[in-house]
Parts: sequence; structure tokens; C-alpha cells
Amino acid sequence: MDARLNYLASPIAGKAAKQFMAVGRTLKGSQLPTLTQELAALRVSQINGCAICIDMHTKEAVEAGETSVRLNLVAAWREATVFTEAERAALELAEEGTRVADGAGGVSDDVWARAAKHYDDEQLTALVILVSFMNAVNRLNIITRQPCAGDYKPGIFG
Repeated sequence: MDARLNYLASPIAGKAAKQFMAVGRTLKGSQLPTLTQELAALRVSQINGCAICIDMHTKEAVEAGETSVRLNLVAAWREATVFTEAERAALELAEEGTRVADGAGGVSDDVWARAAKHYDDEQLTALVILVSFMNAVNRLNIITRQPCAGDYKPGIFG
């Protein structure tokens, strides 16, 4: 599969990518736990079918100490017993925040309340921005058919 656009050759993409990468670095430095960030990013990317981001966040999660068992169960987190209550709340918010078109109300009050039970305002802010950021990055990759899934090296954007 060939990419529809070469982001590396585009001056506007280069400028925008700098801003996008700054958002990603800011989120990495937030108080939201690293593994929670990677699990949420992975789940958003699974829902959207973004192979590059699935590759990236799986490998980044492993680098951060995540286990293969938990990574293999992210897509079925509701039935899995390996996630904490806080992680489950983050995954639920990530799903509803990604599937906003599926529900007229976006993220429900119940889902928000479960997340707010485990994360303070700064962590919730980071989680909301992360979900939004991942949805944007997923769409950029999917629309232009970026083909490099499997080649990601952990820490390249870190």
C-alpha cells in the first residue's frame, strides 16, 4: 500500500506535525499514568483501525512495562479481569469519546462520573485531550493510508 500523501515532503505537514508532536509530548509529561495513556491510545486506535498507531502504542506500552496478556485483552477489556477499576474507567471514556457519532449524547454522565472517581481534573483533562488527539492522528493516518505499521521503534517520538 502506498501513502496518498508524503507528509515528510510537505511544508504544511511539517509545520503541523511539529505542533501535533508538541501535544503528544505534553501529554506524556502529564500526571495521567503512562500505562493508562498507552492503553487508552491503543483502544482508540483499535476502534478506528489505525494500524500505525496500534503498532506504536503496543510497543510503547511494552517499553513502559505493560504485559502481553493485558495488551492482548485491551479490545475485550470489559470481559477481562486484568485491568484496574481506574483503567477500566479510562478505557470506557476513551471508547465513548471515540464513538461520539454512535450515541447522541457523546460521553455519558455515568461514564464521566466513573472516570472522575479515579482521576483528578488535571488527569481527566489529559485523558480527554489524549482521546481527541488520538482520534485526530488516527484519521490523518487512515485518510492518507500511511503504510508503515510494523516498523515503529519505541521512543522515536518521545
